Amino acid sequence: MLINCDMGESYGAWEMGQDKEIMPFVDMANIACGMHASDPSVMLRTVRYAKEHDVSIGAHPGFPDLQGFGRRFIEMPTEELKAYVIYQLGALNGICQSEGVSISYVKPHGALYNAMMKKDEIYIALLEVIASYDINLPLTIMAVPDHLHYSTLAEQYGVKLIFEAFVDRTYLSDGRLTSRTQPGACHDDLAVICTQAMKLISEQSVTSIDGQEVKIKADTLCIHGDGKLAADIAKTLRKSITEYTESMKCK
Repeated sequence: MLINCDMGESYGAWEMGQDKEIMPFVDMANIACGMHASDPSVMLRTVRYAKEHDVSIGAHPGFPDLQGFGRRFIEMPTEELKAYVIYQLGALNGICQSEGVSISYVKPHGALYNAMMKKDEIYIALLEVIASYDINLPLTIMAVPDHLHYSTLAEQYGVKLIFEAFVDRTYLSDGRLTSRTQPGACHDDLAVICTQAMKLISEQSVTSIDGQEVKIKADTLCIHGDGKLAADIAKTLRKSITEYTESMKCK
């Protein structure tokens, strides 16, 4: 199981996250591209951290919403949205090229990610962007029980998918995340977070906020880099995954 983390989300004098401390323990770094967070200097620094630790780099585009950290939905024409995403991919790709590395996948951020999972026109717009920009870039989406719909659409555009689950967020009984506007949307206990992570790995399931068992088959587990426990989660989760992998080899 791979660990991914949202990173590079500082902006100017405003510090967000613990990128340097987290990077050695993750496999995939979702790097903000300057619209919901980050700036050129932060992007360059984060790409260098990822390169140093041989971590895959993902473009993490969002709505143009620095004030709201990309967590507010912004209504815009499809072609305008596609232009914003292309712009962000190009910005991060240019920095990557200067460092001799490359983007390995795309993972939308915040409100754009949520909109992609709710609105086919936005999901299709993102598929069209990847198909035209670089067909070899997989798109990271939420691992949900009814993933066949998303897989079928992606196949039509020739885009591969990476399915992810979340260790620091709570789930509803339909396999979707609890809205951040609702109480209990985020876990704040390291033990609970690790228990959820290991259940996702060993049983491919999660216990919803109302006690239901929901099947979730994921390729990667996400840590939100802006969380106060992010570094501790990354270290503990890496240790737990390594121990679990070793124990499975012995069986």
